[in-house]
Amino acid sequence: MGNSEDPVLFQLDQIARGVAETFAPFCEVVLHDLTHPDHAIVAIYNNLSQRQVGDPATELGLSRIADSSFPQVLTNYANRFRDGRRVKSTSIGIRNKDGDYVAALCLNVNMTLFDNLQSTLEEFTRTGPDQMPQESLNPASATALRAAIERFAAQRAKTPRSLDAAERKLLIRELKNAGFMDVRRAAETVGAQLGVSRSTVYEDSRRAALGA
Repeated sequence: MGNSEDPVLFQLDQIARGVAETFAPFCEVVLHDLTHPDHAIVAIYNNLSQRQVGDPATELGLSRIADSSFPQVLTNYANRFRDGRRVKSTSIGIRNKDGDYVAALCLNVNMTLFDNLQSTLEEFTRTGPDQMPQESLNPASATALRAAIERFAAQRAKTPRSLDAAERKLLIRELKNAGFMDVRRAAETVGAQLGVSRSTVYEDSRRAALGA
């Protein structure tokens, strides 16, 4: 962390690190130095928002800087990452002895993991030897395709967007073998669910056809 000579920021950084490690991987913790709004972020843990140390303050941070009467603690407000994932955020302002805001500690919880909790629980409680429902061999719609993607991710305790490249390729191979890629606009549906481009889906599908 930069600004390590500032004892307040140093102590806040330790708190941020501890909270982040406790609630990894679904909670991003960001420490802002509001005395330098143009490069406010001094530490970021469990980086889910794809921001970087040195990035500027958010609108909320700028509001705190401009108004010392701004609420010190805002909890559980709705937010979104740049890729559209739902977020539950909490922001805590830190004042100096004069009552001015000098820092902020922000928590951003990735709600997509919890949105998919039902799929995870269904996977956990499902019985029988089948790993792919029989009717999926003749998928009827994009709804069935999305459900198959959710099941695949749930089997790995992940969300579709958190699948790595190898898992994504395996998924597309299974979808292709099960006939899901014949669904109308399948590539668009898969791409939207996984958070990748249609061209990436086509390339993975081509590799799956070649057994690569």
